[in-house]
Amino acid sequence: MAKAKGKLFLFHWEKEGAKARAAELARDGWQVEMEFEEGSRGCKNLKAFGPDVVVFDIAKKAVHSRECGRALRNAKSFRETPFVFVDGTDEDISKVKGKVPAAIFTTSGKLKKVLAKHAP
Repeated sequence: MAKAKGKLFLFHWEKEGAKARAAELARDGWQVEMEFEEGSRGCKNLKAFGPDVVVFDIAKKAVHSRECGRALRNAKSFRETPFVFVDGTDEDISKVKGKVPAAIFTTSGKLKKVLAKHAP
């Protein structure tokens, strides 16, 4: 088995989509943990996992991802962690920019390339 690229935590608010994206990222070499139901549980699990990068899907329930990102960015231990927001509308992206400093935005098609820049 190849060495993992790093640890990635995924917030995705649709169960099957979350599983598919997590599997794809794992095949690409990431050690993946995810949350698709409850933001507060996800934040707790993320803190225990200690990821190198956090991915938030904002195509569905963008407010959940935005609020999780805001809360985590305010935590001292995650101020430097890359937060990558995927997909979503221009309005969703604008709202995240206003709440989550240093957020990175991309599309599903460009996600692997963006993540490669943030592998430890």
